[in-house]
Amino acid sequence: MQNTKTILVLASQFKGVPLIEEFHKLGCLVLLLCAEKTRCEAWPTHAITEQFYMPKLNVFPDILHAVSHLARSYNIDRIIGVDDFDVEVAARLREHLRTPGMGDTTARYFRDKLAMRVLASDEGLAVPDFVHLLNDDKVNHYLSTVPGPWVLKPRSEAGAVGIKKIHTAQDLWRYSEELGDKRSYYLLERFLPGEVFHVDSIVFEGKVVFARASRYRVPPFSVWNEGGVFSTLSLPETDPLAQEMIEFNARLVHSMHLARGITHTEFIRADIDGKLYFLEMAARVGGAHLDLHVEACSGINLWREWAHLELAYLLGERYQCPEPRHDHSALLICLAREEHPDLSGFDAPEVVWRMKRAFHAGLVLNSQDPARIDELERVYRKRLQTEFLKA
Repeated sequence: MQNTKTILVLASQFKGVPLIEEFHKLGCLVLLLCAEKTRCEAWPTHAITEQFYMPKLNVFPDILHAVSHLARSYNIDRIIGVDDFDVEVAARLREHLRTPGMGDTTARYFRDKLAMRVLASDEGLAVPDFVHLLNDDKVNHYLSTVPGPWVLKPRSEAGAVGIKKIHTAQDLWRYSEELGDKRSYYLLERFLPGEVFHVDSIVFEGKVVFARASRYRVPPFSVWNEGGVFSTLSLPETDPLAQEMIEFNARLVHSMHLARGITHTEFIRADIDGKLYFLEMAARVGGAHLDLHVEACSGINLWREWAHLELAYLLGERYQCPEPRHDHSALLICLAREEHPDLSGFDAPEVVWRMKRAFHAGLVLNSQDPARIDELERVYRKRLQTEFLKA
């Protein structure tokens, strides 16, 4: 047991089960520290050495004290945060315990929407015009020179959470007054209509070793603000736009100094000029079951590969990503009116996963034919909207 590695997994949400199972399969001791609200979830207890709960994982110094106490009994080799908020907490814990991995400075680039935009802009990468909601003169200059509408974004929320669309300067200053001393935690960005895309990738020793590009048919921002069926489709790997995004993603990984891990990056192709613009990047597996979407088109399970690359680094070995498949896939998810919606009527052979979660309906589609995926996604999205979507 001398060479057995101990992994501490932080989970403020119920996610990362394949990661935990893979670490266990690889012979690691897995400690799970999760939020109290996840106590009744189906955690893989067979793969967990010890499991601990706290009311919230992002309360300092409570989390520092708790993990430091845990470290008296376990030599913690790696700390993994599975959710957006856990990434930041894990970084602070690594700094405190001097555990290898991404520290506060690098983590800030992946959690702070302002920091990541400043860095990308400094590197000459295209980002929508933005301004920190801090200095009145700079904000007024921005409002007078950058055409609206704009989006007001919290710097550290996950995904589309807390984003507001702003149409006039008066609206902006009204929201600013409501925010009070919290306004410095926000930025204002030009709203660019267009198609939204994402790239999900694996990084080892600073290089992207796997990447797959997809197009949101209905992006998270639209679902968050207007409701509807969330949907994304993989892009053919030969698509010039997919190749451009994957190259863009690789430049971002290099700029943000990520040594190893999983990334989820979002872009928009603006209607106004057809250019790709960077929106945000996260150092984690994408949410909303995007891991299943990526696995359906490539055969690559991002959670399991995360475990493999972390252990490879700890053992001083070279990580080798499996050879991916070259299929096509789509993911559809919505809130459902019924507690347990019956999805058996979605019976096309391309359906490879049906969601089993109360008051949710979801599907993953897989085929070697991109046209079939495109057709079926349109049909099933309409059916989910009319048959199951919660108003």
